[in-house]
Amino acid sequence: MAQTAPRQPHTSGWQSQDSAHHLHPFTDYKALNAKGSRIITHAEGCYIWDSEGNKILDGMAGLWCVNIGYGRKELADAAYAQMQELPYYNNFFQCSTPPAVELSALLAELTPPQFKHVFFTGSGSESNDTVLRMVRYYWKLKGKPYKKIIIARDNAYHGSTVAGASLSGMKAMHAQGDLPIPGIAHIEQPYHFGVAPEMDVNEFGLRAARALERKIDELGECNVAAFIAEPIQGAGGVIVPPDSYWPEIKRICAERDILLVADEVITGFGRLGTWFGSQHYGIEPDLMAIAKGLSSGYQPIGGVLVGDKVADVLIGEGGEFFHGFTYSGHPVAAAVAATNLRILRDERIIERAAEDVSPYLQRRWRELADHPLVGEARGVGMVAALELVKSKSPREDFAPAGKVGTLCRDICVENGLVMRAVRDTMIISPPLVLSREQVDELIEKATRSLDQAATRLGEVMR
Repeated sequence: MAQTAPRQPHTSGWQSQDSAHHLHPFTDYKALNAKGSRIITHAEGCYIWDSEGNKILDGMAGLWCVNIGYGRKELADAAYAQMQELPYYNNFFQCSTPPAVELSALLAELTPPQFKHVFFTGSGSESNDTVLRMVRYYWKLKGKPYKKIIIARDNAYHGSTVAGASLSGMKAMHAQGDLPIPGIAHIEQPYHFGVAPEMDVNEFGLRAARALERKIDELGECNVAAFIAEPIQGAGGVIVPPDSYWPEIKRICAERDILLVADEVITGFGRLGTWFGSQHYGIEPDLMAIAKGLSSGYQPIGGVLVGDKVADVLIGEGGEFFHGFTYSGHPVAAAVAATNLRILRDERIIERAAEDVSPYLQRRWRELADHPLVGEARGVGMVAALELVKSKSPREDFAPAGKVGTLCRDICVENGLVMRAVRDTMIISPPLVLSREQVDELIEKATRSLDQAATRLGEVMR
């Protein structure tokens, strides 16, 4: 277990204030207040420390975002210098700022060739709100205002704003907000282990992809504007699509005249071993939503990369696009993001991870498939998942779903490792700067945590 120092007086004070005033995202407030939040005080490289002095390997890179690792002084220096020169100005009223301009140009260099324009936002949720507005505006300018419906996938995650949560395919989110809003439909996700493990994996991939074709036929091609999907579903449980899936999706979108939108909020900026997940799968999207790794989480910033097909219409045929945010292209956030991208590029962090660390991580990760609790170990690049099962053969899942995943997550933290639980799926998404030695540490702590979870479950069942 991680060494735990005696509870510090400032910890209880922070926890008391937190309970009294702070409403956390995606949180059961009553349960958290009874337990008290873990107060994270500082970080360096791939580690975080809490207020009790516990050093914890961050297997989730914050929230899928700290690709460059913690403690890069260059990013703090960029923020400080920009705050002194121009802490804020907006990009409304035909104005711009040097950081927003320079970041736009840098993104045009680093992204696939069809992307020469970007619309800046403050987060991935805002990016996907922008996608919805932009897609419908595009078709209106094309003389097809009836093409409004956007198709997404079950169990997808595209944010938690009204539009983002509607595009998301998570039933619990929909139930709390009378969602989805009109004009959004969902299809089957390419989740082989969870949906049809008895099928040949590539046959299942084709079936899942062709659900898009069936849904277009059901809704009418003339009414469908776009299909949005994550290259790999992240918050849904690291759902890795079969190899047959994306080529078929590309074919359908091209033949049916609907826009293809890649949500790269998680998979962008090196997570899968390429700059963008779309490149890993050979996807050629018309729009890409970005955030998280854009600044490695050091500043809140997102955007929508707009392909030539869409940008040419918006610029050449449109008037004013009535959409934007106070912090679109915020100069400090843009300066930090540009510095982050230059470091990723110049230090070849993405290439190093792809060539050395991620193959080692994936090999070691698959060793966990032999554990009695693990039904499947999967992953790509620097993201991976474990499916926890009650029995491997015959296959039996835990019921109700989620309790065992939560137990395992909490044990991981006790052992000095952050892994996230999605239902009973344990997932990781570590910083791209993870070393081989830290991979070994991660696997050792994950194994110990699985063993302890199995022991506790055995005690409960006895």
